[in-house]
Amino acid sequence: MARTPRHPNHGRGPRRRWGRRHNPDGTMTLVDHLRELRYRLGVAMIAVVFGGTFGFWWFSHPLFGVPSLGDLLLAPYCSLPPEMRFSPEPGRCRLLQTKPFEVFVLQLKVGIAVGTVLLSPVWLYQLWAFITPGLKEGERKFAAQFVGFATVLFAAGGLLAYFVVPEGLLFMVGFGGDAFFTALTGDEYVGFVLLMLFMFGLSFELPLVLVMLNRAGILSYAKLRSWWRGIVFGLFVVAAVATPGQDPISMLALAAALCALFAVALLLCRHHDRSRARRPGAAPSPDEPSAIDHRPTEPDRFAEEGSWRG
Repeated sequence: MARTPRHPNHGRGPRRRWGRRHNPDGTMTLVDHLRELRYRLGVAMIAVVFGGTFGFWWFSHPLFGVPSLGDLLLAPYCSLPPEMRFSPEPGRCRLLQTKPFEVFVLQLKVGIAVGTVLLSPVWLYQLWAFITPGLKEGERKFAAQFVGFATVLFAAGGLLAYFVVPEGLLFMVGFGGDAFFTALTGDEYVGFVLLMLFMFGLSFELPLVLVMLNRAGILSYAKLRSWWRGIVFGLFVVAAVATPGQDPISMLALAAALCALFAVALLLCRHHDRSRARRPGAAPSPDEPSAIDHRPTEPDRFAEEGSWRG
């Protein structure tokens, strides 16, 4: 009698499939979570590598009428007056290379940074898809809003830094008069610009954190309003620490932008607290005073008779 071949999964029961599509309720074992984490990290790394390759190519090639990354990065430095910067050839603006393969490493660094930003929706989605099964429906909505607004604010901060860098460079190289000229190496200059873009973008996330803490019920509008002087002072301190150049133009521009975003955050928190207070059955905020009934009440008859007899 011929024996039927055993199935490779015989005796182990049906194979459990991991992933959001096969487990819509988010229930998975630890091994399944590790497998999904490996998959999400793999997709995110592929996106970063692909974006870095694209950014490496874009560094020296224009794209559909858009200047190359090298020209975009050199624009703030080339905006300096010719007498203030080193120009080996009249009419040309270039940086110095002092080490072998310095330009290659620099181009690779810029390409990876730009590719990571351009393809941020891909790896942010992988992060979002990994943490979503563990969140409630309301928390998923708040987290999605947080990721969306965080991306927009980071881009806005980087754009502001790009326009502030020329003014900051002009202020810093102006010291010394005509006794000095600026001859920056590629690594120093590009590192400075990338750090400015990153710090401005990261600083723009602070007001968003306040709004999300208010949405979560941790910070109320009344408390933020009572702390506004200390928060504004703290924003100026953050602006002074976050600007790598330490020039007053960059610090004031960042501080003014953060204060404007903080004012918008206060308005959003005020609107959220008022709308939550109008909901039926909403719990009162611990920072708001409780309502006191000032209507007169009739005195107790027994207490009134007892006081008369006494």
